Amino acid sequence: MSSQQPLAHRTRIKICGLTREQDVDAAVEAGADAIGLVLFAQSARALTPQRAAELARRLPPFVTPVLLFVNESARVVQAACELVPAAMLQFHGDESPQQCADAAGRRPWMRAARIPLDDARPFDLLKFAADHPQAAALLLDAHVDGYGGAGKAFHWSRLPPSVNCHAVLSGGLTPANVGDGIVQVRPRFRTLAVDVSSGVESAKGIKDAGKINQFVAAVRAADALLARSPDVLLSAT
Repeated sequence: MSSQQPLAHRTRIKICGLTREQDVDAAVEAGADAIGLVLFAQSARALTPQRAAELARRLPPFVTPVLLFVNESARVVQAACELVPAAMLQFHGDESPQQCADAAGRRPWMRAARIPLDDARPFDLLKFAADHPQAAALLLDAHVDGYGGAGKAFHWSRLPPSVNCHAVLSGGLTPANVGDGIVQVRPRFRTLAVDVSSGVESAKGIKDAGKINQFVAAVRAADALLARSPDVLLSAT
């Protein structure tokens, strides 16, 4: 299937870095499809597996918990998965494709593609996608210190024009720019979802329900625009 003819679809939304019950509830109420729970001790949004399980139990059916790991051992990943049995996995460090597959087992997983912020550092996304054929999607994030969550956006124009995989756009998204991101990036991939963390926060790890609702509304507005004027996608490539 050519990524130059993307599937018409409702853009899926993941709210990442949740640490509080009220923020989980706000994400669900706003219409998020997934929530991200960070199991990386060095993150300001870090949770223990036990705490992640508590928050995941608040989710209704069809809202997916996503457990985020950075360079973690397969043993630790699998132990966390036992506590959150419905989780999808997100590998956000320097894991090899085989390490991801071994740790995930039969669970679906995403692999973060960390795109450099400056043009002087090349990144071959086509090769990266080919190296990760078992990944359910590639999560496109900015390459920053600390493995994400810094609110930095890479230049979307640096992405190849056609990548035959599902993608999740992340890195510096806000209610103000997510619509442009969807229009510019969706034509390049089979499907596109979006992932936000700092862009809907009042402080690190503390989400703002109003910003979450604004973000979701901006995504839905972009979807409505593309449904009315699909030629917008063609002009964005």
